[in-house]
Amino acid sequence: MTRLAFFEDDFVPIEEARISITTHTLHYGTGCFAGMRAHWNEGKQQLYIFRTRDHFQRLLNSARFLYCDLPYDEEQLESITTELMRREEFRQNVYIRPIVYKDEGVFRVWLHDAKDKLAIFANPEGGYLRKTDGVSMCVSSWRRVDDTAIPARGKVNGSYVNSALAKSEAMLNGFDEAILLNQDGHVSEASAANFMIVRNGALITPPITSNLLEGVVRRSILELANSELNIPVEQREIDRSELYVADEAFFCGTGVGMASIGNIDHRVVGNGKRGEITGKLDDLYRRVLIGEHDRYMHWLTPVYD
Repeated sequence: MTRLAFFEDDFVPIEEARISITTHTLHYGTGCFAGMRAHWNEGKQQLYIFRTRDHFQRLLNSARFLYCDLPYDEEQLESITTELMRREEFRQNVYIRPIVYKDEGVFRVWLHDAKDKLAIFANPEGGYLRKTDGVSMCVSSWRRVDDTAIPARGKVNGSYVNSALAKSEAMLNGFDEAILLNQDGHVSEASAANFMIVRNGALITPPITSNLLEGVVRRSILELANSELNIPVEQREIDRSELYVADEAFFCGTGVGMASIGNIDHRVVGNGKRGEITGKLDDLYRRVLIGEHDRYMHWLTPVYD
């Protein structure tokens, strides 16, 4: 149960971490956030936060898009988050949410010269999806927001209306999740996760320039595939029709982890179950998360001494 938050530059009871209805970000979506996870290793009695500084580097990059001025760097943010986890005394998997927001100026629709603030809190892990194997997907009628409109490479609050529209459309039409195309008609990503397919033994994923989030998990999976499993990796545009002839497909991200796709637009992917390469990557990734792979311990921040 969440008890605390880092708020107004201090650790306070979660019920005291409140903002006003005049907060600029509430009205205009002019904030940014990060999603991070910490994983509990029962045998080692240790909680590991995954790629903490990488997530905070992306958060600060997202803040830069919005002219946010914060008095923290990646190292300081990592230290604050680790201390918050210690004070919460979590002994289970945890989802961590840092958010940067503009605190005043409800009657002005511009970004600069505002009071920028940071808050961080965490919750015991909850599942983003009802299932993570054999997920049903549809290609959304909504297109991914373009970099010339709102930069999808960052986690900007307001841009998630785009994700929410696609997700609700998919669910109301009987699917679990949506795939969004970019403005050029090529595959971008899922509503809130990066997307990959397997064809002829190669792992294929759209490039960042296809208007997708610079995913930390995405980057990690690509490195694990290439360095540990010797799987060929291609970052290139994917046509919609290529989705229907993929041997395997999955999406990945902090919230979902890795989820295998069983069908896309009512067309079965492979045999409809988790494919061999997807399974190997998922097993390896899970070992890394809980500190059971020595080569990737530098990706983890231990919470307890």
